[in-house]
Amino acid sequence: MRDFGRSDDPRVQAQLDRLARLSLPQGRLGLETIRALMERLGNPHRKLPPVFHVAGTNGKGSTCAFLRAMLEAEGYRVHVTTSPHLVRYNERIRLAGELISDAALAEVLAEVLNAGEDLAPSFFEVTIAAAFLAFSRTPADACVVEVGMGGRFDATNVLEPEALAGCGIAALGLDHERFLLAPEEGVPTEPMARIAFEKAGIAKAGVPLVTLSYPPTSNREVIAAAQRAGAPLAMCGDAWDVRPGVMTTYRDQVGTFTFPRPALAGVHQVQNAGLALAMIQHQDRVTVDPLAMAKGLLNARWPARMQRLKAGPLTGTREVWLDGGHNPQAGAMLGEHFAAQRLHLVIGMIEGKDPASLIGPLGPTLASITAVPVPGHDWHPVHAFGPKARPAPDVPAAMALIPDDGLPILIAGSLYLAGEVLRLNHELPD
Repeated sequence: MRDFGRSDDPRVQAQLDRLARLSLPQGRLGLETIRALMERLGNPHRKLPPVFHVAGTNGKGSTCAFLRAMLEAEGYRVHVTTSPHLVRYNERIRLAGELISDAALAEVLAEVLNAGEDLAPSFFEVTIAAAFLAFSRTPADACVVEVGMGGRFDATNVLEPEALAGCGIAALGLDHERFLLAPEEGVPTEPMARIAFEKAGIAKAGVPLVTLSYPPTSNREVIAAAQRAGAPLAMCGDAWDVRPGVMTTYRDQVGTFTFPRPALAGVHQVQNAGLALAMIQHQDRVTVDPLAMAKGLLNARWPARMQRLKAGPLTGTREVWLDGGHNPQAGAMLGEHFAAQRLHLVIGMIEGKDPASLIGPLGPTLASITAVPVPGHDWHPVHAFGPKARPAPDVPAAMALIPDDGLPILIAGSLYLAGEVLRLNHELPD
């Protein structure tokens, strides 16, 4: 798999080539390596402004986007680390509102890779170490940190209670099963209970843990994790609630607030916005005025998640939507959003993902299905998407096969594919 990206800057490319040579830590669990790496770097994770730490299967990136937008609307300088990148590796590290420069990126990657050469760190451990190192050297007022995978053993979980303003858990679902459901003594075996157990592993003593509400087996694991850690728990439906409508209504112990509907498309984004609002409300490290919250909801951007593409080299003047979702929860969201209209689907999914998770919910709405490769990855062939699917060698060829009949086009199935689409349409995330 090619997850590392390319850079026009030879200094960055030299470090990305070193990253590409790192092997996956097969069978290695725990935070020992990232802690050792942090120690060698002077423990930059202990020198950060207040951190909002967000886990989840779906919606954690959108929640981070809402948090960032609300904090910046208040006038704060905000560091952000999210994953994966779509087009450029720089997207993973945002310093005080701006993507990290090539020069700064090359410098911190080289420093981390040199420091940890004998530790055999993973790609993600190096990335998080580089992000925290860069954060520690640039003044800011807050940080937003997205968990990569799971939570309990994720490299971001090196963060300590003193650094944290609050922790949040977005929607839960099955994803990365090979890693998150591996047998382990003393942990839940029921899949959704295990997923909740892993995500809630970010809970810390004295740090508010703000969550959505889940099915009973998942709720029990989240509650138990909060109790074990000594984290005050604020669960949706109990400590706070959010309701969609012409306006978004948010309620908690302070009162009821009415906000504009989120700028990000999809009914599910109301929940993600509510989670971000609740994370702000249930902490006391950073103050955000309700007017800034409202402005943030309207200003938030999160590429490749139900994104309406602009007119460009790939789209022309047609209505084209882009979503990188690739699991059953993403499929259900897409099915709900497009339930009332016909559309054309361009889809590419990497091996290990289930095509039925998207094709099933969208099936009744589909005027055509065109399957494409996912650049740089092993992908599902056309027959995996059903007997009505047809192949195309790439997205531009797929677009050429679709008649200009006024129906919208959805390109979906992979964030790696989404990055290629953004590049082709000249919509680079900034």
